[in-house]
Amino acid sequence: MTVAEYLSIAFVVLAGGGGAALVGLRRRSRGAAPRTGASHGATGSARGAAGVDAASTGAGTATLDRPAPTEAGAGQPPDDASGAVAAPTIERPETAAGRLTRLRARLARSNTALGQGLFGLLSRDTLDAATWDEVEETLLLADVGAGPAGEIVEGLRTQCAVLGTRDAGAVRTMLRDQLLAAVDPSMDRSLAVERHADRPAVVLVVGVNGTGKTTTVGKLARVLVAQDKDVVLGAADTFRAAAADQLQTWGERVGVPTIRSDRDGADPAAVAFDAVKAGIELDADVVLIDTAGRLQNKVGLMDELGKVKRVVERHGPVDEVLLVLDATTGQNGLTQARVFAEVVQITGIVLTKLDGTAKGGIVVAVQRELGVPVKLVGLGEGPDDLAPFDPGAFVDALIATD
Repeated sequence: MTVAEYLSIAFVVLAGGGGAALVGLRRRSRGAAPRTGASHGATGSARGAAGVDAASTGAGTATLDRPAPTEAGAGQPPDDASGAVAAPTIERPETAAGRLTRLRARLARSNTALGQGLFGLLSRDTLDAATWDEVEETLLLADVGAGPAGEIVEGLRTQCAVLGTRDAGAVRTMLRDQLLAAVDPSMDRSLAVERHADRPAVVLVVGVNGTGKTTTVGKLARVLVAQDKDVVLGAADTFRAAAADQLQTWGERVGVPTIRSDRDGADPAAVAFDAVKAGIELDADVVLIDTAGRLQNKVGLMDELGKVKRVVERHGPVDEVLLVLDATTGQNGLTQARVFAEVVQITGIVLTKLDGTAKGGIVVAVQRELGVPVKLVGLGEGPDDLAPFDPGAFVDALIATD
């Protein structure tokens, strides 16, 4: 049976002791047959959406169930004369190009306090010591951090001395140059989501409760689906009630399958391991693993996160470890970043809620703290309000450059 035959079919596999379950949809086929049975200890065959065969083994029973209708549908459609149920509506996510245009416009409207404050100070007729102190204070209040703030002030003072002008255009260019240098456009912000020859790319997503981590995993799945990638989701946040349900709902909306436990409090490392195994069997491009929203001061929980990464790496190296931070938390976010970086090797940052309530300087501070780039940003609650981070567009939005 080809992978394409899994279209509009959800299935559950109870794996030896782990209780892992795969629930979701297949979007398209790479033309390879899934290698079911041997690794899961169960076999099953699907006859389109109309019927299910299941066989029991010592490890458990594999069953094929229809997924719940997505939010785009108007409820479960009626059966036709043959008894088959129509497939749920699958959404088509917005492309990255459209997201960047919309998010840049929103940021320019809502988060200009940093750039406009600096612009006003630098446009004064006289730049004395008190003014430069105000410039530095503005940067510190925006969570840029003491080190980067000092470097920006020194760079601005040097450029002002060289230019010797308060012309608005010159000041804006000078400000843009210094802020862009602080954001560091030279950092590699690409996501490591290209499939390997024999396995999918694996992305581990970590972060504390309240940062929007599970939502970010769902939104990232939409970004990848818009790039025509086959994605598998792993619901390894087994400690938070309804986390797996939330992730499964995100997956169903774009036809992405979800690996989840059949019970609360299951071993998250086992679920993550099974997610990667399923990704290999389904010939997927990318496996996204949502981890528990653990508190960074709980040593046992942080140890569990390290275990998840080690267990997943039995299939091969983890390609990307994304830390989700709430941009509104400022220095608290930096504390979280330090602790997570000690447990897993962070490769990129996702900043959520980078809107009017956030302090844009956190982009500079967190990159300087971890030495890794901000790769994705979110500016809203919509399903497609997540986009790749563009340093130039970000700085232009801050200072309202046309």
